[in-house]
Amino acid sequence: MEKLINSMANIGVIPVIKIDDASKAVPLARALKTGGIPAAEITFRTEAAADAIKAIADNFPDFLIAAGTVLTPLQVDKAIDAGATLIVTPGFNPKVVEYSISKKYPIIPGVCTPAEIENAMNYGLKYLKFFPAEAMGGVKTIKAISAPYSMIRFMPTGGVNKSNLADYLSEKAVFCCGGSWMVSASLINEDKFDEIKQMTREAADLVKELKK
Repeated sequence: MEKLINSMANIGVIPVIKIDDASKAVPLARALKTGGIPAAEITFRTEAAADAIKAIADNFPDFLIAAGTVLTPLQVDKAIDAGATLIVTPGFNPKVVEYSISKKYPIIPGVCTPAEIENAMNYGLKYLKFFPAEAMGGVKTIKAISAPYSMIRFMPTGGVNKSNLADYLSEKAVFCCGGSWMVSASLINEDKFDEIKQMTREAADLVKELKK
């Protein structure tokens, strides 16, 4: 898990993707990788998710693929079978967490309250998704909520964008962020992969600048 987290931290921002057509997964992944971010969170918000994950995994073996919006153990199985690197959930669902742990599969569950953080700690988890980040108070809330939980590190997602990415990544409790501004459904559906690549490059360059 530590190696995976280090990889995510080095990438800095994981594109969060809602994809309607799995045939667009390979050109999308190519645009992200060429832009400097060899990673994606493919959300189970559409029927195309598992096929999209499989297409990327088959064509880009070194690509970091998170299966996002995983709500059931069945979706955990679909994500694993498709070749996902890890499971990400929007909230803290004990059934999904327990099932992923039983399968010895990495999971980053969503939390936004102290009670949920402590539930995660009971399962031995210390890398958590903070969602919905901006709606729950953003960096200010992360600073406050991390004070009594210094062993926990967060992946803020929800409202993270080009203008506030640096603020999040500068917070010591944050190991990486999830963001969708460079991979909107409209850009994907309209095959605007050059535009996706350009915005991805801008995000990757910002991350590099912050790490200097």
